[in-house]
Amino acid sequence: MARIAGVDLPKNKRGEIGLTYIYGIGPATARYILDKGNIDRSKRVNEWNDDELNHIRTAITEEFKVEGQLRSETQMAIKRLLDIACYRGLRHRKGLPVRGQRTKTNSRTRKGKRKTVAGKKKAPKK
Repeated sequence: MARIAGVDLPKNKRGEIGLTYIYGIGPATARYILDKGNIDRSKRVNEWNDDELNHIRTAITEEFKVEGQLRSETQMAIKRLLDIACYRGLRHRKGLPVRGQRTKTNSRTRKGKRKTVAGKKKAPKK
């Protein structure tokens, strides 16, 4: 079982894909790490030997912010926006899309399940 940066990597995935299970490492970064260590990209995670595993660990710790460190940095950036009460911070506070998307129809992911509001009642006819 390969454990890197506090994450158990899936054993039967290719190394290139397995590394993307670490928060902060995408496909391009995974390819870069494996190429830097001269490790075959198509080699499965369970086929890595200890030397290769150590090389990957050192490459990640020296060059990249991953997992907890990256998550806390992201949260601090959002907290800063909330504290200075800029437009983006207010959107975060209200739970609305931050990057200019339309909200009349879409944005259900940020807003959550629909909250139906009853229509106005009509006055009875005389």
